Amino acid sequence: MNPVDAFKKQVISNIERLGEDKDVQSLSRVWSRETNRNGYTYNFTWMGRPIIQYPQDIVAMQELIWMTQPDLIVETGIAHGGSLIFSASMLELNAACGGKKDARVLGVDIDIREHNRAAIEAHPLARRIDMIQGSSIAPEIVAQVKVAAKGQESILVILDSNHTHDHVLAELEAYAPLVTPGSYCIVFDTLIEDMPSELFPDRPWGPGDNPKTAVWEYLKSHPEFEIDQNIPHKLLITVAPDGYLKRVR
Repeated sequence: MNPVDAFKKQVISNIERLGEDKDVQSLSRVWSRETNRNGYTYNFTWMGRPIIQYPQDIVAMQELIWMTQPDLIVETGIAHGGSLIFSASMLELNAACGGKKDARVLGVDIDIREHNRAAIEAHPLARRIDMIQGSSIAPEIVAQVKVAAKGQESILVILDSNHTHDHVLAELEAYAPLVTPGSYCIVFDTLIEDMPSELFPDRPWGPGDNPKTAVWEYLKSHPEFEIDQNIPHKLLITVAPDGYLKRVR
């Protein structure tokens, strides 16, 4: 076996062992619970904009964007715009390395606050970003996204807006079909199911009503998607356990 294949085999073995290690998995959930009491995910920026993600998930997204080489990344939930800037920067790197030259990211949010819109539009990577204001599950908004997706060879979808079961399930029904075979629909904040309800005192979601329960419901009737467990197993710390959905056909 050549050294490259030997290394890849070792990585696969590492990930399998981590996934089987119940103590490590439990420690990761405890770590997430305790750090989120202090707003851990709010503490990071990407190229000047708050991104509100775990660094581990940011690394995973880089790997997926490089692997899938999307023409279009659709994101629901914009907030401060850090994730849009991140996606745009990855598309820029892909293009610099010979990938799709005109790839874009499309963000959807029910309320794009003016100071956030201004900061995003002033960013050097704004040329790769489009934004739509409105509910991500409103028929007219879904129709606009479908127009943008028409004819694209590779599409990746990221769902990170309202985290209730019903809303995420409606987003999955609307946007997961846009994902091209071999690419991903990433559903963030599935971790809510594994956290105590006390962490969400002022939110309409919590254990039993959240993105993970929506994923489980969606997959019952959509065998074209499978949970890629290798990603959370290797990350250990992720806001998206069961949330990395690969389109396999």
